[in-house]
Amino acid sequence: MAATLAILDGDVMDVAQAQIPVTDDGLLRGDGVFEVARIYGGRPFALQEHLERMARSAQALRLPFDLEAVRADATALIAAGEPDEAMLRLVVTRGGRRIGMLETLPERPETIALHTVTYTPTRVLDGVKSLSYAANMLATRIAHEHGADEALLVTPHGRVLEGPTTSLFYVLDEALYTPPLSDRILDSITRRALLAVTDASERVTTREDLAAASEAFLASSLREVHPVHAIDGTALTHAPGPVSAAAAAVVREHIEAQLARASAA
Repeated sequence: MAATLAILDGDVMDVAQAQIPVTDDGLLRGDGVFEVARIYGGRPFALQEHLERMARSAQALRLPFDLEAVRADATALIAAGEPDEAMLRLVVTRGGRRIGMLETLPERPETIALHTVTYTPTRVLDGVKSLSYAANMLATRIAHEHGADEALLVTPHGRVLEGPTTSLFYVLDEALYTPPLSDRILDSITRRALLAVTDASERVTTREDLAAASEAFLASSLREVHPVHAIDGTALTHAPGPVSAAAAAVVREHIEAQLARASAA
């Protein structure tokens, strides 16, 4: 994901010029918040929802946060960069710096393999999308070491949670499920959209459920719906399957409808 343009505290600049002090605890301690939104045809999807979640994360961290300043940064950066398809990263650090970057969308295979990684959520960070993402990134690297494309986080007691940056959905006995928020996973914007536009429901999920699943996919703002073809080396029956394909279609329709409404407003 190459960054193409940045904004720092309201000033648009080349990404190489964007610098923060080395004393900023956002760098030293991962103390800050971030969001990543996808841009379609020059328009960010669900920017308000991303900003509101960013504000909630900042409040939980007792981090000063100016929502309207961050919104203005996003607007100015998009206007300057004029991206068509891209990702918008927004960051606020403990040192009080507001950072925004336009980045190219990563290339991904049509379907992916997952490897389960044991993980215990940090209770004090429940629902917080902070810069402290080292554990999530390590989980992905561990998955790569096992020949998989992405990690799937599972508690020591065998409860299946989510991907490091994604939500999990799976098909069991022809019904679509996702692990519940009560298991301390992130309230994903795309997850919320899928629950609204499909028949998916929450279900406490175990490793045994994964073994019996006929389909699975990861969901996120950048991926939308990304089908899974194997988990821990075991192939799923369908990849992509009919339920996953239908979910991908309706969530794309939802995104396009939301963007059209935003343009008409």
